[in-house]
Amino acid sequence: MVLYWFCRSNYQDMGHGKWYSKAHISRLHSDQVRGLAISNKHTYMFSAGDDKQVKCWDLKQNEVISSYHGHLSSVYCLALHPTFDILVTGGHNSVCRVWDIRSEMPVQTLSGHDNAISSLFIRPTDSHVVTSSHDSTIKMWDLRYGKTMLALKNHKQSVRAMVPHPTESQQKTTVDAMAVNDKGVMVTGGDNGSMWFWDWKSGHNFQQYSQTIVQPGSMDNEAAIYALTYDVTGTRLISCEADKTIKMWKEDDTATPETHPLNFIPPNNIR
Repeated sequence: MVLYWFCRSNYQDMGHGKWYSKAHISRLHSDQVRGLAISNKHTYMFSAGDDKQVKCWDLKQNEVISSYHGHLSSVYCLALHPTFDILVTGGHNSVCRVWDIRSEMPVQTLSGHDNAISSLFIRPTDSHVVTSSHDSTIKMWDLRYGKTMLALKNHKQSVRAMVPHPTESQQKTTVDAMAVNDKGVMVTGGDNGSMWFWDWKSGHNFQQYSQTIVQPGSMDNEAAIYALTYDVTGTRLISCEADKTIKMWKEDDTATPETHPLNFIPPNNIR
């Protein structure tokens, strides 16, 4: 059973949110409904459940317009890529299936977990899928090759749920170059000419340089940074870029917290 709710405009007397009311009930799953995902591109909602079914709903018509067949057991979770017409589903049989929602056909299978997949999400800036499982691991997958890029094994028992941080910094471009100095300052360079500075030990981004300045006559797409390295002192950074230039960067001795604000205060245990 799937229930739709709508939000009324009047607030509760205490001012802690809005009233909600049921707008529609659909009973087209024959067993428990485990997961939902709503498209930000189409008027579609996708649902999955213990009946092995993945269904696509047209929210304008309040009806199922297609079903995705291929899972042999319960489907526990699903996610849509925000840019591409791709749906990823996971469930009891420990595999993820990648679907083209236009053709309604599976295009890839991600195999590698040893137990049921409990949750998943798709990174909005690239083609990476992150899955958690009852085998106590979290894995990151590259959809281009269908292979595991990273496996986290810190949990001792089942990983039941997982969510990406909504505002934590991400360099929203392809990262082409990285360098780190002996002070633990890591810098990453992107296709759009951005440079982000990170604390190596904590992994936190503390400063961002939005875009390098391309030389006159260059096109906007020639801002990419292809290589980065520090000199032997670790205080000068050298970059080579798509606009046919090599740039050298140095620390600004006149910088203050007011002119160059940082957004990171290290935890006490790594100061």
